[in-house]
Amino acid sequence: MTWGKLLEPDLFLDDSILSLTPAILKQYDIKGLVLDVDDTLVPISEVTVSDYLQQWVEQIRPIVPVWLVSNNISESRIGGIAKALNLPYITGAAKPSRRKLRQAVAAMELPVEKVAMVGDRLFTDVLAGNRLGMFTILVEPMVDPGMVAPPPYRLRSLEVWLSQIFGASLTGGK
Repeated sequence: MTWGKLLEPDLFLDDSILSLTPAILKQYDIKGLVLDVDDTLVPISEVTVSDYLQQWVEQIRPIVPVWLVSNNISESRIGGIAKALNLPYITGAAKPSRRKLRQAVAAMELPVEKVAMVGDRLFTDVLAGNRLGMFTILVEPMVDPGMVAPPPYRLRSLEVWLSQIFGASLTGGK
């Protein structure tokens, strides 16, 4: 598989994870979700879960099993977020390594291609999911609703630019 294909999400929502609906899960026959945490679910500067995210999880959880898999090694941060959402989690995933993603998918007892890796980063979340054969969904970073303007995501911008050089498309899907 080429670098362009490894860095290309199956679906680009062009919005936060809150726009991932049950209808989208059904449309793509997604049976499980592995979610990144930092900036995908909760802004990196926050430690609490928003009411909007709580409501989203309550809407999604009855439809598909959900696991949190984060590169962050902070047990207190990721564990606290997972506990607030009542979701299982794994820290220190070292994405784009596939090992911890494989562990979450195995716990769901689902075929890997029926589980979506959802995250805000191409070179960690999308790359890891594609390497494992998961359905990959790229979302925009979660921002603090109290911010006047979202912060510049320089690393993400660099990733998008590099992925496009490698031939990846971010136009809404493959």
